[in-house]
Amino acid sequence: MSTLTQQTLSHLDWLEAEAIHIMREVAGQCSSPVLLFSGGKDSVCMLRIAEKAFRPGRFPFPLMHIDTGHNYPEVIAFRDKRAAELGERLIVRSLEDSMARGSIVLKHENESRNKHQSVTLLEAIEEFGFDACIGGARRDEEKARAKERIMSFRDEFGQWDPKNQRPELWNLYNARSHKGENIRAFPISNWTELDVWQYIQREQLELPSIYFAHTRPVVRKGELLMPVTDLTPAKPGDTIEEVMVRFRTVGDVSCTAPVESDADTVEKILAETATTTITERGATRMDDQTSEASMEQRKKEGYF
Repeated sequence: MSTLTQQTLSHLDWLEAEAIHIMREVAGQCSSPVLLFSGGKDSVCMLRIAEKAFRPGRFPFPLMHIDTGHNYPEVIAFRDKRAAELGERLIVRSLEDSMARGSIVLKHENESRNKHQSVTLLEAIEEFGFDACIGGARRDEEKARAKERIMSFRDEFGQWDPKNQRPELWNLYNARSHKGENIRAFPISNWTELDVWQYIQREQLELPSIYFAHTRPVVRKGELLMPVTDLTPAKPGDTIEEVMVRFRTVGDVSCTAPVESDADTVEKILAETATTTITERGATRMDDQTSEASMEQRKKEGYF
């Protein structure tokens, strides 16, 4: 690459080029990959990366979402709309079906389903024979994610061992696996939350409306804001407030909290993100607040 070309590439150009390279490596080395797509902001960026990697042809993999059944309706509607616009196959596998089979048993009716997605994911991998799942996780999200390789190996039981990972010297990636084993590939591992929003701005990507400031009924639970919904109703003694909020990350309704914000445009969100000192999961995920449901433990059990 010439010096002139190096000088004209922006920070986002380098990140995008790396992500395209990784996605093509997965497609080239794996026989049956799948791209995880929830409708969230990171997976929206992943769709754009896939477009740049493989268009004008079709994607060499389907899209898949593991649906808890407790997702925000705005996000599910956006998921279906975006997949239809792209004309790509969308596979949806539901925790409700795993619960009906008895492979998922909740401790109580109101337990968060988020951590149980591992079971349905592993069932879907076995059902379709996927040997690689491409996800939008980033190392800056959470400490356990920071330990993970870009090509993260899972054994025949779907388990991850943080102390036994493949080296990735000189950006050489090994996505090969034996039958029954699996690779989780993370093309935007090196991106930050700010990078994601800058990319959304540059590419003019559409997002679900809940990422932007809106008024929503909430109850304060310590430092978190619990949204008041049919699944998470206010309890006796709770004080319901109408607060201007937005979501930094989106997951199961029972464990994903918004943050107070008046940022209703990408530009305002960029300014807000540039000054925050709290990670998006640290500020908004109720299921990351206890060691029992820690991200590292869930990943060892097969989580994304």
